[in-house]
Amino acid sequence: MSIWTPSSWKDKPVLQQPTYPNQGELDRVLSELKNYPPLVFAGEARSLKEQLANVAEGKAFLLQGGDCAESFSEFHAVNIRDTFKALLQMSVVMTYAGGLPVVKVGRLGGQFAKPRSSDTETIAGVTLDSYRGDIINGAEFTKESRTPDPQRMIRAYNQSAATMNLLRAFATGGLADLHQVHKWTLDFAHKGEISQKFEDLAEDIGKSLKFMEACGINSKTYRTLRETDFFTSHEALLLPYEEAFTRKDSLTGEWYDTSAHMLWIGDRTRGINDAHVEYMRGIKNPIGVKAGPTMDPDDLVRLANVLNPENEAGRLNIIVRMGADKVAEGMPKLIRAVEREGLKVVWSCDPMHGNTIKSSNNFKTRPVDAVLKEMTQFFQVHKSEGTFGGGVHLEMTGKNVTECIGGSFVVTEEDLSSRYHTHCDPRLNADQALELAFLIADSLKEAQK
Repeated sequence: MSIWTPSSWKDKPVLQQPTYPNQGELDRVLSELKNYPPLVFAGEARSLKEQLANVAEGKAFLLQGGDCAESFSEFHAVNIRDTFKALLQMSVVMTYAGGLPVVKVGRLGGQFAKPRSSDTETIAGVTLDSYRGDIINGAEFTKESRTPDPQRMIRAYNQSAATMNLLRAFATGGLADLHQVHKWTLDFAHKGEISQKFEDLAEDIGKSLKFMEACGINSKTYRTLRETDFFTSHEALLLPYEEAFTRKDSLTGEWYDTSAHMLWIGDRTRGINDAHVEYMRGIKNPIGVKAGPTMDPDDLVRLANVLNPENEAGRLNIIVRMGADKVAEGMPKLIRAVEREGLKVVWSCDPMHGNTIKSSNNFKTRPVDAVLKEMTQFFQVHKSEGTFGGGVHLEMTGKNVTECIGGSFVVTEEDLSSRYHTHCDPRLNADQALELAFLIADSLKEAQK
């Protein structure tokens, strides 16, 4: 293969990139960003890779979740806290009821750019650039808003830095202490069956902690009882921004993308000869690749060999996003191809993107039943193939939104308009995400029998 550099992606066909009207301003912004401090450190990315190696070996489970696309308008400490608490709730359910440690990775602190099916959008005869995420342009349908603006990258960096600072404080400053498990319940959470199941589980955890404390094991002496490891991730879509944060590690001499601990390639940009694969093959972060129903098994093997040539456990996460009705047919052939070649990968399920529909009142939504069905089939296929389904990848929020229909506390199509806040794709709310966590915990228990 050709020699890799942080900019060698520019020699390849590149998809899903904006066209900036002022190249000089873009160059000035990128030059400025290259001097900004990193958002994460290479050692943290290596730590995540080690934990993901345990997932690849069936010894842990990956929980990756957060916003579809972060926005400037919804940036608030309470929103970050509530999503963090929702992820803590999910992880403790999976750990306690499912019997495996959970690796927690947020779609936070950099998840700003979104791929689009069309470069332009037409409304009432007016055609403008499609909205590609706040790091590129604005959602408002005006020429000024939709024109790509390089200065947005600086604002996205500043927001990501503040988000990372707060997440590190939450993870190590007491909020993640298992003794606070009762306080992870969000204020708006509905008092239904799922909420009661969590309260019962929290009560059991409290009893276990009292027993452990009587044996001399407490949060003062054991860090893992009072703190947690929490990592960040986003789709490495806007390649000029990612290149600006690609830095050489002073300890190893290797290149890392310091904008997040983990990056992934989307289903639209995974062409083996294209720019996104070229960029990702050279960084040493853990990386993911989305695998939709059009993924060819041989292409997946070729991708894995390019992205993880040393076949390193914990390096590559295959994020399957088939759709509830396509998992049984599409996923086994991918698993068999990977197993045939002896490739070490993490298998993760994205049960969101393949289940997007339009409601009768014209809202983009996702039925929770379809999300649960795809997750269930993901585990069933892995069990039948003798492999380990090791992760889930979710668009979710700790906010009390009504964007996905269904769930134990039913959100109807008529409810969608009441709290539909997403700037792009619909997200599970905390109740719906917790319901999914219990299903995953039951599936993990079943897989260990």
